Amino acid sequence: MTNQPSPNRRGMTTKTLAYCALLAALSVVLARLFNLMPNESTRFSIEAVPIFLAGMLFGPLSGGLVGFAADFVGCLFSPYGYNPIFCVPPILYGVFGGLFRYYLNNGVNPLRLTLSFLPPVILGSILYQSCTLAYMYYDGVFFQGLIYYLSTRSVQFAITLVLDVLIIYLLFQAGIFRRIGIWPLRRKEKKPE
Repeated sequence: MTNQPSPNRRGMTTKTLAYCALLAALSVVLARLFNLMPNESTRFSIEAVPIFLAGMLFGPLSGGLVGFAADFVGCLFSPYGYNPIFCVPPILYGVFGGLFRYYLNNGVNPLRLTLSFLPPVILGSILYQSCTLAYMYYDGVFFQGLIYYLSTRSVQFAITLVLDVLIIYLLFQAGIFRRIGIWPLRRKEKKPE
């Protein structure tokens, strides 16, 4: 008898860890190299795609960790430095990707993906981030700054939401994750008693 953990009680496997590290690195590259920044508070980027995929493919804990790692490492290459108050939205993308994974396992389509993306976009990227930006950087009345950031970030994330959903949908239509064996999720089989 070996002392190997049972499959139901095992932690993160080496394969999952490798995929998550790859997705975190991809998010950093997308955030730093492939973005459009018309001003200091608006940035169009598809960095949330790998973070959401990490949660969707490997669960909310893995997705949250990928979101944190991508934000932390990405900020090391940023002139602004790291501020932990801003790491909440990337973590939410990974967590909600994981929370909606079984919903998406029943069929990945644009509507389901949009519904899965809406909570982190609205709660994290628009509401939370607008409040923190207004508190940290707006010179003047907090509510004026909040209205400014809410209006600009709503437009920004409406556009990136469409891009994020389209990219993930096209990746699933191409069957990439099915070919490498990580999608669809397999239901746990009950052991006979």
